[in-house]
Amino acid sequence: MVLLIWLYLLAARGGFWLSAQRDDDGAGGARAERIWPTVAAVVPARDEAACVGATVASLLRQAYPGAFIVILVDDQSRDGTAQVARDAAVALGAGDRLTVVAGRALPAGWTGKLWAQQQGVELAATLPQPPDYLLFTDADIVYEPQVLTDLVARAQAHGLVLTSLMVKLRCQSFAERLFVPAFIFFFQMLYPFAWANDPRRATAAAAGGCMLVRREVLRDAGGMAAIRTALIDDCALAKNLKQHGPIWLGLTARVHSIRPYPSFGDIRRMVARSAYAQLNYSPLLLGGTVLGLALTYLAPVALTFFADGVAQYLGLVTWIAMAYALQPTLRLYGLSRLWGLALPAIAAIYMAFTLDSAYQHARGRGGMWKGRAQANVSELR
Repeated sequence: MVLLIWLYLLAARGGFWLSAQRDDDGAGGARAERIWPTVAAVVPARDEAACVGATVASLLRQAYPGAFIVILVDDQSRDGTAQVARDAAVALGAGDRLTVVAGRALPAGWTGKLWAQQQGVELAATLPQPPDYLLFTDADIVYEPQVLTDLVARAQAHGLVLTSLMVKLRCQSFAERLFVPAFIFFFQMLYPFAWANDPRRATAAAAGGCMLVRREVLRDAGGMAAIRTALIDDCALAKNLKQHGPIWLGLTARVHSIRPYPSFGDIRRMVARSAYAQLNYSPLLLGGTVLGLALTYLAPVALTFFADGVAQYLGLVTWIAMAYALQPTLRLYGLSRLWGLALPAIAAIYMAFTLDSAYQHARGRGGMWKGRAQANVSELR
C-alpha cells in the first residue's frame, strides 16, 4: 500500500517533486521593445522595521522599462516601519516613487493582510494613471533587478491574469534547513504547479510573497473583498482569478525572503497559523490528514525497522523513494542529499504542528500573526 502511494505521487501527481516549473524555463516571453504596462507594488507591512528597508530598496531598484511605483500600507505598526521605508526610498533618490499609506483600523470580517492590501488597491485605483498590474509582495521579500521586467513579460506573452513566484525562503539555521525544503515540497505536493498552470485543470495556487495581478481582472473578480476572510489568501486569490483567465506559478532563485526562522518554535508558529485553515477547520479532515501522513511517511520507516521479509524490503524501497523525491528541492536550496532520509521525521513534526494549529484554533488563537488572532473570521464565510 505505502509503495503504491509513492508510485502514484512520483508518477501521476503532476511531477510536483521535480521542481520543474521555474522562472528560468525560457518561456517568459521576449523583452522586445514595447509599450510597457504600468505597475504598482502593494506592500502590506505590520511591524516590519527589520526587513522593510531592504524590500523597498530592492523594489525601487527594479530595472523596469515602464512606470512603476511602490505603495506601502503601514498596518498600524509600532516599530517605525513607515519611517524605515521612507528612509530607504530617500537614500536611493526615489522618495517620489514610494507612497506610504497609514492603515485604517481592521474592520470585522477581514484578515489583517487582506485589509492592508485592499487599502493599497483602493489607492492605486485613484491614481491619475491607474496601474495595469498590481504586484502584491510581502515586506520581507528582496528582488533581483530584472525580476519585475521578466514577470511582466511572461504575463503579457501568455495573457496571464496572475503570475506568481514561490520565493526562495531563508535556509540558514538548523531549523530552516530541516523544515524549509520540506515546506516547499509539501506545498508542491498539495498544489502541483503544473496543474495550477494548466487552464484545463481546477487546481489553483499562488505564493503570496510575489503575485503580479491584472488590476482590472482583480476588480471584475470582486477584488480583495471576495476573499476577505481567507487565511490562505494567496491560493484563495488564485482560485478566484483562475475563473477569469490563465495563471502561472513557478519557483525562483532570484527572489528571496529575508525573514529569519531561527528556531523550531518560529517554524511551528508559521505552520500553525494556517494549517488548520487549510483543512477548513474540520476535525474529520484533521483526523484523515494525520492518518494519511502516518501511512505515507511513517509506515515505511516502521516496516524497515520492525517488519521482515518482503514487507521490510518494500518499506526500505519506499523510504528510499521518498528521499529521492526530495532531491530536486534540496538541490534548489543547496543542501546535502542526506536530508532526504530525514523526510519521515520531518513529516512527523509537521503532523504535530498541524495538530497544534487545531489546538490554537480551539483556544481562540488561530491564525495568530503580529498580535492578531484571525481564524475566527472563517465563521463569517
